[in-house]
Amino acid sequence: MANPNIVSVTSIVGNTLSAAVLTTATQLASNAASSGKVFKINSIVIANIDGTSAADVTVNIYSAASLGGTASAIASTISVPADASLIVSDKTTAFYLLEDRSIGALASAAGDLVATISFEEIT
Repeated sequence: MANPNIVSVTSIVGNTLSAAVLTTATQLASNAASSGKVFKINSIVIANIDGTSAADVTVNIYSAASLGGTASAIASTISVPADASLIVSDKTTAFYLLEDRSIGALASAAGDLVATISFEEIT
């Protein structure tokens, strides 16, 4: 695993992905080992699509790609009210996801939460 130098950038590709958040870890982004890339995470938003019940969400950074290794919480057991959204991270709190790292989320109730992540893949 390396920390690629982003001074000589050859490509910046924007990505926005959405996924239903399950009660087991749901992958939001994964940067493979030796990818030669850095992901700049611009935003993570969690929406509660349940019209009546709140649900808790936890968002973790994992020490390996594909939700491997050790999880470190960036948001832990935060309640998202019914029909509301939680901004976990935005441009003012942007951060980098290095090689062989990943981001995942899990919910207290399956089917209630949807996560949307926006990031730049820098090569």
